[in-house]
Amino acid sequence: MSDLQAQVLEQVRDYHREQSGTGAFEPGVTEIWPSGAVLDEEDRVALVRAALEMRIAAGPNSRKFESAFARKLKRRKAHLTNSGSSANLLAVSALTSHLLEDRRLRPGDEVITVAAGFPTTVNPILQNGLVPVFVDVEIGTYNTTADRVAQAIGPKTRAIIIAHALGNPFEVAEIAQLADEHGLFLIEDNCDAVGSTYDGQLTGSFGDLATVSFYPAHHLTMGEGGCVLTSNLALARIVESMRDWGRDCWCEPGENDKCLKRFQYQMGTLPAGYDHKYIFSHVGYNLKATDLQAALGLTQLAKLDEFCAARRRNWRRLREGLDGVPGLLLPEATRRSDPSWFGFAITVAPEATFTRSGLVDFLESRRIGTRRLFAGNLTRHPAYIGQPHRVVGDLTNSDIITEQTFWVGVYPALTDEMLDYVVSSIKEYVGASGA
Repeated sequence: MSDLQAQVLEQVRDYHREQSGTGAFEPGVTEIWPSGAVLDEEDRVALVRAALEMRIAAGPNSRKFESAFARKLKRRKAHLTNSGSSANLLAVSALTSHLLEDRRLRPGDEVITVAAGFPTTVNPILQNGLVPVFVDVEIGTYNTTADRVAQAIGPKTRAIIIAHALGNPFEVAEIAQLADEHGLFLIEDNCDAVGSTYDGQLTGSFGDLATVSFYPAHHLTMGEGGCVLTSNLALARIVESMRDWGRDCWCEPGENDKCLKRFQYQMGTLPAGYDHKYIFSHVGYNLKATDLQAALGLTQLAKLDEFCAARRRNWRRLREGLDGVPGLLLPEATRRSDPSWFGFAITVAPEATFTRSGLVDFLESRRIGTRRLFAGNLTRHPAYIGQPHRVVGDLTNSDIITEQTFWVGVYPALTDEMLDYVVSSIKEYVGASGA
């Protein structure tokens, strides 16, 4: 590092300290966000250092992050993307590759998922000409069960993609076993659950593929960004090709002839010796992240264990504070799991003397941010009405979630004082309703 660069970065540290004065929490005045990025001095310095080095495309930081993140999540390969949504698109699209031969997914094949989820878990199924098969979830865990998935498996079923709801693992070991027994692919949407475990094993390490998001709401942030992880090297190669324009070459940008036979290939109906850097073996995209994003990801990754511990601690404080409040159905961890929580879900019971909308309005009036459990029942949204799909069983609980469920935050920036204010506000509203 040059003396001038060192001076600039020291000024960045000074600037960060100057900007980071935190005022005292004022109940009803200070915004209590449901989610958000937690950024410190090292994060700011990492971004500026990468900018000073003009790391404007994927590069050394990207490769370093991919390697470190794969080790952290116990997978062999990780590929950075520009968003978690792109990660899901790549994971599903990879299963359609001709390189999988008889196992490849083809238009009309079915993929099991849940109705109460986020759209971009389901959208890649439709975008690849596949048919989503929707199953219901449980109130409390907000996850589906292995039994429901088993009932949904039919002659056209080829894959399963499910998200761990609000950081709470679904019965992933049992569902992975189901997938193995029936020759199905399993994709874990791990975007909300980095650091969660099931049977002591990290979520994101059970499926053929797993996806993560680095949007500011999530456990780690790069501003935008995502990742596809796998221990299957054939799938990793397909994901990399589809992420990098669909090209067959595996050289990094700026590299040449890593295979030592760049001009010796003959593929498709191309002339012999066609430049391998411009041979395309998949219908792909450019979905890479930048080195600036990866630089931020590296400093964030160093704090992951601390972030996960804070999320667990904050969730427990809310759970203990609201225990026994009438009219509320409180969240529960899936049996045998240890969630790294994304949010704290609350369902207003049908017999409650108050409504979800009334409670949410009251909390929002006190500057306590709330969110719905994403889309609720996806099949009720205009985007999916008329789209090919199959429903197995009823979607009663997904409808309850649509009408009665919301969540509040547990992310690391929330203080005990803020969480206690959330608890006291809910109790105050419920008490005033005559419950």
